[in-house]
Amino acid sequence: MTLPSIAYLLFLLSVVGIYWSLPRRGVRLWLLVLASIVFYASLQATYLPLLLVSVGFNFYLGRLLSLPLDTRLPNSQWHVLWNRRRSVFLGFGIVVNTLLLVGFKYGEGILRLVGLSALVAPSAAADPGALRLIMPLGLSFFTFECIAYLVDVYRGSPASRGLGEFAAYKLFFPKVISGPITRFHSFIQQLEPPPKPSLQLGIEGLWLIAWGAFKKLLIADHIAILVNLSLDNLARAGSADIWLAIFAYGLQLFIDFSAYVDIARGSALLLGIELPRNFDFPYFATSLASFWRRWHMTLGDWLRNYLYFPLGGSRVGLARTCLNLMIVMLVAGVWHGNDWGFVIWGAMHGAGLVVHRLNHAIASRLAPLRHFWASLPGTLLAWGLTQGLVFASWLPFRLPQLRQFTLAWQRGWGVSADVQFGQKVYGESLGFTFTQLLLLLWGGVGLMALVYCFQRGFKLELNWPIKVLLIPVFSFLAWLLAPPEILPYIYFEF
Repeated sequence: MTLPSIAYLLFLLSVVGIYWSLPRRGVRLWLLVLASIVFYASLQATYLPLLLVSVGFNFYLGRLLSLPLDTRLPNSQWHVLWNRRRSVFLGFGIVVNTLLLVGFKYGEGILRLVGLSALVAPSAAADPGALRLIMPLGLSFFTFECIAYLVDVYRGSPASRGLGEFAAYKLFFPKVISGPITRFHSFIQQLEPPPKPSLQLGIEGLWLIAWGAFKKLLIADHIAILVNLSLDNLARAGSADIWLAIFAYGLQLFIDFSAYVDIARGSALLLGIELPRNFDFPYFATSLASFWRRWHMTLGDWLRNYLYFPLGGSRVGLARTCLNLMIVMLVAGVWHGNDWGFVIWGAMHGAGLVVHRLNHAIASRLAPLRHFWASLPGTLLAWGLTQGLVFASWLPFRLPQLRQFTLAWQRGWGVSADVQFGQKVYGESLGFTFTQLLLLLWGGVGLMALVYCFQRGFKLELNWPIKVLLIPVFSFLAWLLAPPEILPYIYFEF
C-alpha cells in the first residue's frame, strides 16, 4: 500500500469516513492505532512487533520520567534523588533507542570492523550480502521522535496519559515511514477537544494529496530515469553527463521527498490533524544556515533542539560554535547511512556552516563587507556559492560508496563520454538531447522561482475554488502519465 496508489486512497477514505463517524476521542485514537498497524503491515509486517514493543517501552519510560519520588523525604534530598533518577531513566531511554537504530543501520559494518561477521553468519565470508539486515521502514524517524519525546518529558512537558494516544502519535500512518518528524505534544493537542470535520481542511487535504502525487509520479520518477541511467553507467559517462545527473538528482530528491510530505500532510488534514511543513523553497536560500532552516525542516529542528543546543549552541564562543556545527552535521551524515559518502556530505555541510559563521563574525565588524552581502551582487553571489555547495554535496550523497564516489569525482573533470553513451541514454531511453534535458531542468527551476515569487514576494496563494478544479486534473495526469514502474521514495532508504 504505497503513497500514492489506488489502494492507499481507498484505505485513507475508509479510515476518514469511520473516524468522523465515531463520537468519542478514545475510540478515534484506537482507530488510528489499528489503521496504522494495518498500513505498516501492508508494507513490512516482519518488523511490526518490534515497533509495537518500542511504543510500549517509550510510553512507560515516559511515565517513569514524569513520576515524582516520595515527598516525605527532606526537600533537598528529594530533589537530588528525583533529578538523579530521571537522568538515569533518560540516559537509558536514549541509549536503548540509539542502539536499536545503530544495530540495524550499522550493525553489519561494526561486525565486519571487529572481525566477528563470520561468527554471526558463517556464509558472510563468502557472500558479503549474507549478513545484511533489512532496516525497518521508518526506524530513523521513529527513533528520533522517541528520543525527542523522552527529552521533552524530562524537561518538564507532561507525559502521555494513556497508551492509546501515545501509540496513535507514534504509529500515525501518514508520517510513520518518512516523517515529517513531529513532537508528541503539538500532535496530541490537536485532538483535544476532538476536532470536527471542516470543508476547508478537506479541500486542502485533497489538494495536497493530488499535488504530491503529481510531483512524485509525473516529475520525480521521470527525472529518476535520467539520474539512474547516467550514474549507473559511470564508467561510460562524461564529466558533463555526471554533473547533469547530479543537478537532476538534487531536483529529484527535493521533489520526491516534498511529494511524500505533501501526501502525508494532506492525509492528516482529512483527519483534522496538521503536520509540520518540511520544506520552504530551500534552493532559493542564500546561506547554508538558511538552507537548513528551509530543507528537511523538522530534521533541522531536531538537530538544533536535541544536539546543537545541548552542545552549547552559539553561546560558547566562536571556536566552540564552529566545532558544534561540524559535529551536528557529521551526525546528520552518519544518520543517513554507514557509507563514507554520507560522512563526506555531512563534512561538506559542516565546513560550509563554519565558513558562514566565520564570515558572519567578520562582517559584523567590517561595514563594507556587511553592505556587500546585503547588496544585489552580494545576494546573487551568496546564492550561487550556497547552492553550488549544496548540489556538489549531492554527489557523495547519491553515490555514498567510496569506490563509486571516487570514480565519479575522477570522471567529473575533463572527461568525454563513451561514443554510445549519448545515443543509448539520451536518444533511445529518454528521447531528448543533452541540451534539451538541461533546458528542461532549468525550466523546472524557473517554475519553482515563479511560485516562490508569487508566494513570498506577492503573498499570493491558490484559493479553494481553483484547488477544487485542479484536484481531479492533477490526479488524472498523475495516474495517466506515471512511468511504468513507480519508484520507492528516496528517503525510505534512511
